[in-house]
Amino acid sequence: MPEPDDKTAPDLSLGIPSADLVEGKPLFGKVAGDSVLLVRENARVYAVGASCTHYGGALAQGVVAKGQICCPLHHARFALATGEVTRSPALSPLACWNVEQVEGRLYLRAQRPAPRPARADGPASVVVVGGGAAGHAAAETLRQEGYAGPITLVSADQSEPYDRPNLSKDYLAGTAPDEWIPLRPADYYKQLEITLLVDTPVAKLHVPSRLVELSDGRSLPFAALLLATGAQPINLDVPGADRPSVFSLRTWADSKRIQQAARVARNAVVVGASFIGLEVAAALRAREIEVTVVTPEARPMERLFGPAVADFLRRQHEQHGVTFRLGSRPMAIGHRTVTLSNGEDLPADLVVLGIGVRPATDLADKAGIAVDQGILVNHQLETSVPGIFAAGDVARFPDAVSGERMRIEHWVVAQRQGALAAQNMLGRKKRLAIVPFFWSQHYDVALRYVGHASRWDEVRVDGIVDRLDARIEYLSAGKCLAVATINRDRESLDAELALERQLAAGP
Repeated sequence: MPEPDDKTAPDLSLGIPSADLVEGKPLFGKVAGDSVLLVRENARVYAVGASCTHYGGALAQGVVAKGQICCPLHHARFALATGEVTRSPALSPLACWNVEQVEGRLYLRAQRPAPRPARADGPASVVVVGGGAAGHAAAETLRQEGYAGPITLVSADQSEPYDRPNLSKDYLAGTAPDEWIPLRPADYYKQLEITLLVDTPVAKLHVPSRLVELSDGRSLPFAALLLATGAQPINLDVPGADRPSVFSLRTWADSKRIQQAARVARNAVVVGASFIGLEVAAALRAREIEVTVVTPEARPMERLFGPAVADFLRRQHEQHGVTFRLGSRPMAIGHRTVTLSNGEDLPADLVVLGIGVRPATDLADKAGIAVDQGILVNHQLETSVPGIFAAGDVARFPDAVSGERMRIEHWVVAQRQGALAAQNMLGRKKRLAIVPFFWSQHYDVALRYVGHASRWDEVRVDGIVDRLDARIEYLSAGKCLAVATINRDRESLDAELALERQLAAGP
């Protein structure tokens, strides 16, 4: 998403007429080589960095709402007054400048230093189990909220926290280098005084004694605990599923192994038409590998998007050379072959499974924490044991409107839950009331989805899906539950804000 043209951008240090700044409409400019946005909201004028700190989205094309600037790319938000991140997936704040008004002109002066958080009281110590989106967000949020006590982030993963959504997209396709994947530099956690333990599985939770027992025999005491153990890929139960040519994609190491196999592969079979499955198919096609997607569904992802978008996604992949075997299942995996339920043998130098995940609940279950298709939490993400929280893919929470329990497996949702759990560890007593958001990339198609619609009775389409320009609304009894957009990023943001207003109004 490109920024406005630098060549025509005004030098804001020289000033602009105050009348040129329209309420709620960001104005792009430059100051000493930096790209800056001027924003007027409710008679106040702010100046912040012009690029989102997540993937560099152009904030000039975003939305101003309630003292925030919202990025149209992946829906990160920043406080206009301080530049602080108010909504994931961004991790770092925006720079801010002082604005002066002199004789009807607005001038940008010195860049302001980042604000320091006020010290916050909290538990004597915090342990976070899981180094994914929720766990990482919780550890950072504790420091950003002013918590000064000990934080230990324990991860079974071999790597420091990284950008998992990229693993099935650009990174697997070979267009994103290794240095893009870590969320933070290696010395960042020491600077924040967060003890990071990687490649360190947790063996057991001792709830009465408030101890986390590690696989190496060490024990970590905690006053507050976050379980962000995520989910585990579902394995295929057929002969040959344990062959070295069969892969799941969950970790950075998994993506590297698939890349290695792809260097010498000519044919690949992707089992499952999930987001992971279809994104893997697109990434392997970018490597000029022949790809067949096998799924028992009649349409890929119809349960999530309905028939129109499902058929569109299929056509999109077929136009890029992907072959589908719909209504089929693998029955056996042989040496460079996959045998289907109809008896067909597909050539397969490598096989990637994208058939879903299961929440990693074993630790909680064995510790006596309530579990039912996920770790059960309340509106504040606290489990059945006081002082122990759960967030991310593993957490099964009550919907803010219906009260129906649900589990959502999306990166941004996990980040936002991790941040909320951290705030509630500090006694903030905040309720989980967020509108879910996720994005997916299929070749040149940017697909955004806000809300949650497990069931609907009406689908409204504005635009033409096949022309890569559409808004799709999912409704139940006339009420909009979710909105998908194709190449309408600004409308996706507007839909998210509308759903938030609807959520705040209640049922």
